[in-house]
Amino acid sequence: GTWRRPSAPRPPRPRKEPQQLVIPRSAAEEQRLRLERLMRNPEKTVPIPEKLNEWAPRPPPEFVRDVMGSSAGAGSGEFHVYRHLRRREYQRQDFMDAMAEKQRLDEEFQKKLERNKMIAEEQTAKRRRKRIGFRNRRESWLGSFPGSDPEQRLPCCFACCG
Repeated sequence: GTWRRPSAPRPPRPRKEPQQLVIPRSAAEEQRLRLERLMRNPEKTVPIPEKLNEWAPRPPPEFVRDVMGSSAGAGSGEFHVYRHLRRREYQRQDFMDAMAEKQRLDEEFQKKLERNKMIAEEQTAKRRRKRIGFRNRRESWLGSFPGSDPEQRLPCCFACCG
């Protein structure tokens, strides 16, 4: 056989109690199982993944020394280099178009939010004016009755006050 270095005997590892296999049947049950596993050891730190950065193409080179084309006369191996460069450039242009579209949609969304906010403010102001108008009319209507003046008290009932 093979030779092994003699080592001190290791202490036996503590046996973990076997856990039953639970297959989650829904997303809620899967979430519950994850929370239970996290809460078994509350002192243990929980890894929180950071948001991944969006993919961005490599910037184009500052200076291109070997300008090539797909024309005949180039070596047969050069076509593949040209093809990769062309693919990378198309990918970069598609990325820039997608970013411009995303920016345009974001601006439209912000304009729509502002427009909705202005409409809501106008409706609120209109309702406020209407409410104040009702209050003024009610107060003037109540003021035309006897007893509306705090100094003039109406009788509480006709049996005793009469």
